[in-house]
Amino acid sequence: MKKILEAILADDTTAEEYAALELPESYRAVTVHKNETDMFEGLESRDKDPRKSLHVEEVPLPELGPGEAYVAVMASAINYNTVWTSIFEPVSTFGFLERYGRMSPLSKRHDLPYHVVGSDLAGVVLKTGPGVHTWQPGAEVVAHCLSVELESPDGHNDTMLDPEQRIWGFETNFGGLAEIALVKSNQLMPKPAHLTWEEAASPGLVNSTAYRQLVSRNGAGMKQGDNVLIWGASGGLGGYATQFALNGGATPICVVSSADKADICRSMGAELIINRSEEDYRFWKDENTQDPKEWKRFGKRIRELTGGEDPDIVFEHPGRETFGASVFAARKGGTIVTCASTSGYMHQYDNRYLWMSLKRIVGSHFANYREAWEANRLIAKGQVHPTLSRAYPIDEVGQAAYEVHKNQHQGKVGVLTLAPEEGLGVRNQEMRAEHLEAINRFRNR
Repeated sequence: MKKILEAILADDTTAEEYAALELPESYRAVTVHKNETDMFEGLESRDKDPRKSLHVEEVPLPELGPGEAYVAVMASAINYNTVWTSIFEPVSTFGFLERYGRMSPLSKRHDLPYHVVGSDLAGVVLKTGPGVHTWQPGAEVVAHCLSVELESPDGHNDTMLDPEQRIWGFETNFGGLAEIALVKSNQLMPKPAHLTWEEAASPGLVNSTAYRQLVSRNGAGMKQGDNVLIWGASGGLGGYATQFALNGGATPICVVSSADKADICRSMGAELIINRSEEDYRFWKDENTQDPKEWKRFGKRIRELTGGEDPDIVFEHPGRETFGASVFAARKGGTIVTCASTSGYMHQYDNRYLWMSLKRIVGSHFANYREAWEANRLIAKGQVHPTLSRAYPIDEVGQAAYEVHKNQHQGKVGVLTLAPEEGLGVRNQEMRAEHLEAINRFRNR
């Protein structure tokens, strides 16, 4: 790996020189182990500790197949799917790998007693398999996490509907929290030239997910003038939703849990902010009973901020804790668009507020290649900015995942894999200056 890193840091290494690099037989990666899937048995989710289940170890380099690429990973990031993998909830991901392994002799590579995790990366293409023509060794790339087979007609209108669609690094092996990743070539996109490796790695999953969920016609189809209620509006997912709303002519109503997170939203340009901690909304009376009075108090507060209007769109991802309030708060004819369920998957809401007010619930899951490309293009054009809050070295990945699990982070948490330090990888200094100026302008509002 030393020579690979030297080639990347040299900046002037040619495609031919990259292609001539000798690949190692093994590489360092972040894994979970199949024989440890019951290590947290009997514990509540909140008490399960990713620091105990995530390992950093040497693993063999997998075989390179048709349509695939090896990427030297300079940086990656932590997503909730990595947290779920590390605490083996809602199910162990080894079930995904076993099912994928039965599909074909090539996919059998993924069914291993260890799982290399991670669904984001920024790095450099090292080698491509047969049938790859667009990407050459030495290309600086980021990856989106949709792994799709496209052998079924169902996926050719929207690849997210392909019956063999999987999330790379979660439902497949050889993910991005590693020194080398194995990806399909149609996961690759150009690395934004003005960003560092860790900044470029941080948007992938959450930026694309937010784009489909909020902007795409496959999600809420946001338009100018919409009021958009955004839960966790300063976080890895909500931070991008906030920026898409602001850039798209909508008005974000940002729901956060602390004054610091409120400041992050203001730094992006948002003005309508609800701090749940200060206003002490308690949507549940107890474990089994919600409090509609709190929904109404919440809705009244939203109307105070908007001048009497309810949200056209509710951007949902906490799930069980907030879903009843979200259905109530959306305007008549409005849309609740949901992905993930970080506070629980079993949602409860009063259906009268849905059917009698002609609201709709839209399920959204990651993004297809076109949507991911458009979301990355906005980053590359400097119209949307990464919300990276901190980057850990790979040896501290357990702590990074722990902080996301405990919601102690603000924005996205990055992980340096091959990169020896933060701040490397910027290629366009002029655009970098514009990026930093915009960030500072937001912070000084």
